[in-house]
Amino acid sequence: MAIPPGPRYLFSLLPFLLGPPTVVYAGLRLADARLGLVVPTWTTVAAVVLARPVLSIFQRYYTRYKDRGAAAANDAFIVPHVEEKRPNFGGLSIMSALVKDLKTGYPGDMMLTWMEKYGPVFQLRLISDNRIVTFEPDHIKAILATQFDAFDKGPILYMQFHSLLGTGVFNSDGDMWKFHRSMTRPFFSKERITHFDIFEAHADNALKQATDRLAEGFAIDFQDLVSRFTLDSATEFLFGHDVQSLSAGIPYPRAYAHLDTETFKKHPSNEFVDAFLRSQNQTAVRTRVGPTWPLAEFWGDKIKADREVLDRFSNPILVEALRKKDLEKDAGADGDYGDSLLSHLVHHTQDINVLKDELVNLLVAGRDTTGCTLTYAFYMLSEHPEVVERLRQEILEKVGPTNRPTYDNLREMKYLRAFINEVLRLYPPVPFDSRMSSKATVWTSKVPGSKPYYIPANTRVLYGVFNMHRRTDLWGPDALEFDPNRFLDERLHKYLTPNPYIFCPFNAGPRICLGQQFAYHESSFFIIRLLQQFTNFRLAPDAQPPESKPPSSWAETNRPKAREKIMPGTHLTMYVKGGLWVRMDPLKPEVEVV
Repeated sequence: MAIPPGPRYLFSLLPFLLGPPTVVYAGLRLADARLGLVVPTWTTVAAVVLARPVLSIFQRYYTRYKDRGAAAANDAFIVPHVEEKRPNFGGLSIMSALVKDLKTGYPGDMMLTWMEKYGPVFQLRLISDNRIVTFEPDHIKAILATQFDAFDKGPILYMQFHSLLGTGVFNSDGDMWKFHRSMTRPFFSKERITHFDIFEAHADNALKQATDRLAEGFAIDFQDLVSRFTLDSATEFLFGHDVQSLSAGIPYPRAYAHLDTETFKKHPSNEFVDAFLRSQNQTAVRTRVGPTWPLAEFWGDKIKADREVLDRFSNPILVEALRKKDLEKDAGADGDYGDSLLSHLVHHTQDINVLKDELVNLLVAGRDTTGCTLTYAFYMLSEHPEVVERLRQEILEKVGPTNRPTYDNLREMKYLRAFINEVLRLYPPVPFDSRMSSKATVWTSKVPGSKPYYIPANTRVLYGVFNMHRRTDLWGPDALEFDPNRFLDERLHKYLTPNPYIFCPFNAGPRICLGQQFAYHESSFFIIRLLQQFTNFRLAPDAQPPESKPPSSWAETNRPKAREKIMPGTHLTMYVKGGLWVRMDPLKPEVEVV
């Protein structure tokens, strides 16, 4: 029977907790026996009880002293730290602010407050660990590319994510990461990602269901719709097995939930989606709490049951792949690995846990990231009708009113690519990420006359492209405005061309997203089909769950959240809390004529 997280964590701390008191007690007893030094009982008790706290305080300040010395030796500065609110104790108020920001706040809002005070790089000193946070493109470039060997996922992040992602590609370092990477890379070649039959079948299915539901007079949850589209597309492309989540249908608004069919309610894909959301939210909470997260899940891993749901969902896919492998072996065709990534995986490892982990990791990549992009793309279409008209004009010119887009069409559609880039800039699917420094290093400082920053070894480093993508000093005074033209006009050459790391929606360096072009193609294809069939895109606030509407206090601020009409949320990726409930009108044939 597995030991619960809390007791297991405390057991791992026993040497840390009991070592100093044991040494102090043994020392006092030895002094009494050898030297005849009589120590009062109260003194012994006090010394034993205080041994660990005193040593921890000493180690904490001694580490800071050593870091200052190492920084001076490198002619560098220590990263400024966030001053904690009073009363302060071990960063608890900072940790509380991070968790609150995650659950009820606007993504990165607390970070933005600290950035305005301390600059784009600062340090969070917590009782469990120290964390350096950066929104500086030079530092992100160092983490992802130029100093790649100095930054790993690290053991802390591994343990926080392990219940959900196991040893998959997003939660591994070293040889295991190289194994996953080498297996995945060949499946994102130009020949594979330009085969649009998969996109067409699932996009047509999704938009047909949207048409039917809108014809009934109901709003639709666009986030749910595109998440099913991307899930079915990803499983067919990567695993050769379409899970047919669209066959469940799409949900009715909450007030009409009684109309949801039993097929919808009991469909395995719905159970999967609910478990996926819960497990990602809980994983995000763990990252805010830090290494002490097991204490918050003392008697049970809160992700374990949901991961079992995910495995039950993906198990038929894995069983079928293994069955095909055995048939191929019996037929003497063991060298023919088939066309899917999963068929290759089962020929290269027999570890069932590795296979299950990779399926979950690939579902995160294949479903959530592109689903996020399409969700926020619709949000921006609803807010910017002038963008809709320019996109429609380009579609009519390059593709036509009903034709299926081709690879060459997508290459020619500069404004569509600029539109998707602008969505990715303001609403990047992975808004925040982190690494662990495996060795001490130095980062440059943009502050005039400032020395570089010293980054100690074994320090967790967080970087946030969400905030970086919105910096006016990097993108210009209109950085908070949604304007696809910034990727086409003189602003492109003024800001992005000389400093490409100010735009990192897909990461960069050796761990850059291999599915980047696949995601662009999938998003582009769906958007084209959407605009070929619909117009008058708008939000449906009457269908939006009340608790997922932005609080009135947001509008009273001078922050980016003041202009939001939905509540962005974030766990491993971005999403819209409560779903994105929308309406749109079928596009009449005469509207298609230029």
